[in-house]
Amino acid sequence: MGKDEEAEFEEELDLNAGVNDNDDDDLMLDADSKDGGGLLQSTSKRVRMIFSVMASPNRIDILRILNSKGPLTYSELKSLAGFKSKKESGKFAYHLRKLLRQSLVALNKSERRYTITNLGKLVLSLARQIEERSIIESGKMYVRTSHDSIEEFNSQKIIQSLVREGSLPLELSQKITEEVENRIYKFQTTYLTGSLIREMVDNVLLEHGYEEYRNKLARLGMPVFDVQEMFTNVENNQNGTEDILFKAGKHVLSEYLLTNTLPKDVADSHLSGDLHISNPGIWSLVPDTVFLNIKELIEDGLELGGKSLGVSRISQPKTLDDLSIILPMVFSLVSKEASQEVVIDELPALLTKTSKNLADIEKKLLDIFKLSSTSISYEKSPTIISFRLPLSTDQKVIKSILSVYKSYVQITPLPKIGLVIDYEKGKITEVSDTLSTIISLGGNVIFSKGSCSTNAILKDEEKHIGTSIKLGSLTINLPRLAFESNKDETYFRARLALLIKPAIDSMVMRKKDISDLTRRGINPLLSTNTQFMQKNSMSLTLNLVGLKEAVFNILGHKDDKEGKEILYKVIQTAVDVASKKGKECEVNVTIAMVDSDGISRFVTLDSEKYGKNSVQDATPSGSYSQGLSIDSSKLKDLTPKNASILESNKIAKALNGGLLLKINFAKKPKSTEIKNVIEKFAVLTSSFKPIVHAPVCGNCGYKDEKLVDKCPTCKSQYIL
Repeated sequence: MGKDEEAEFEEELDLNAGVNDNDDDDLMLDADSKDGGGLLQSTSKRVRMIFSVMASPNRIDILRILNSKGPLTYSELKSLAGFKSKKESGKFAYHLRKLLRQSLVALNKSERRYTITNLGKLVLSLARQIEERSIIESGKMYVRTSHDSIEEFNSQKIIQSLVREGSLPLELSQKITEEVENRIYKFQTTYLTGSLIREMVDNVLLEHGYEEYRNKLARLGMPVFDVQEMFTNVENNQNGTEDILFKAGKHVLSEYLLTNTLPKDVADSHLSGDLHISNPGIWSLVPDTVFLNIKELIEDGLELGGKSLGVSRISQPKTLDDLSIILPMVFSLVSKEASQEVVIDELPALLTKTSKNLADIEKKLLDIFKLSSTSISYEKSPTIISFRLPLSTDQKVIKSILSVYKSYVQITPLPKIGLVIDYEKGKITEVSDTLSTIISLGGNVIFSKGSCSTNAILKDEEKHIGTSIKLGSLTINLPRLAFESNKDETYFRARLALLIKPAIDSMVMRKKDISDLTRRGINPLLSTNTQFMQKNSMSLTLNLVGLKEAVFNILGHKDDKEGKEILYKVIQTAVDVASKKGKECEVNVTIAMVDSDGISRFVTLDSEKYGKNSVQDATPSGSYSQGLSIDSSKLKDLTPKNASILESNKIAKALNGGLLLKINFAKKPKSTEIKNVIEKFAVLTSSFKPIVHAPVCGNCGYKDEKLVDKCPTCKSQYIL
């Protein structure tokens, strides 16, 4: 402890130092005390003493500071109360001693911190009520603040906010405040709100060209009309009240991201349509795709520390019944800590560890699936919980899990659970019958040699990583870059490189924010039950869309050998630039071509900028391509040497983040057709996803393959 600290500590212990304790209010009260010593008289004296304490604005300020920011050390409280010079130390000590004597403030001697007492809170509340009522009845101008109080208008508070929140120089703050004050008095109103004053300040700042300061001071919120619309259009809400609350919060956090967090060039690129940020409202809060080893995760039971205190703490599951309780809880919790998908590994091993009875496993697993589907979603597209099933595992267990999943898909209109069928080892023909039925019912299934998400995002290759986290949610609009390149392929790739670098910078910032918040407990399951923070297993993935439209339809290259080489050059440019930039930032960065929720937005913005005809010429299908697609009707013509297969495999090899190869069915296929597709593509490619649309009534949830224009149950035409 240094000399200054020792002196401060001594001052803290002896507040009488250098203070004259004889003030007028104490003398007056002491004089009144000669009349007797009964309980009533003693209480009356105490009340008068407390009122004398309230008479000082300095002491009221100290109470307010402790109420909002306490507990505080002596030096912290002194500084916040405005007593910053050594000359004012005695005055501050005098006021603090007054509060201590009347038990309005207490000192925790072991921690050397001051707190407001319950009596102090009561006195503060009374002072606030008296102040508000006096302002209202005085006819003066008053402000209804954002912290639910009424205060007399004070221009000094505007100056303080400009300096504290906006970092404006004092002289400029005074100038801006004077102009705002003149406008307020011009209105001749007796009723103001904090938001109205802030709007006036923002307008004045913009008029004078201080946009940077304005962004720091802007109030984030929603227009009244938008709020009304949320209450009016509730028919399509998937999660009831949570949807409304989340939309409101998302709007605020999205605005904060775009105005105050992201670099301006990246924010502008998103708004203009050069790139798209998915889930901007939770960009800095949760990762996108999480790969979890469920066996490792719950090995020691459910441990959440001091977070989620309403969730039961459960020890290591030893029986199937234990497992049926803990797994839905874990799935529900972890789905809140990822915006897109959580890929679960080692489910078969975990099930067989607790029971060898397959009938019991199937019964409990169906309950687990049902309960796990009740978790809330951040967006219209829910956070998927998917299970990687290696076909090298005991076939009996795999078949039991698939049977359960088929039952689950039959009774769930839009399944939140997916399957990753890892066919690197094992025979796909042994399970293709069941899988074809599952897919026909609308099951979310992807086939892959290795671990990936149902959107084809690849897990990091490091074998030692139990928990692997992917930050994606950033998609680059290749057709936009092509439109801007004037048919110059070299310039097109240069523009791509220039866009990737700041995009990665913003992703690195996101990684830091999520890591910091997770370390502090925002994502309790990830922070407490996994070791990803210690292993630094968080990597970045950038997504490319519209590759073929950009190269063939806009840049003007032919879909031939030479044109395809351009495709590969574009991908290689992206991979090389991302890898080099990643090494500079000490983070793994990969490039993927998968689905994105920004496609329709890209098409709309590009149509507005370049004309609908230009975009329609570039996109005969009406949308930009995501990943690659192959029509199932071409199955009989496909061989390992087929051009489509060679192209797909070459692009998949070039991309290090994942390629979504979709097998599209023109009409409702039969199970046998799907079965043939599964078995054939398992030989031809390393990853693919059959896409079958299973119609669902959006009004009643009825699901049937014959559902077309109108629901036979409720007669609704709202068919999803």
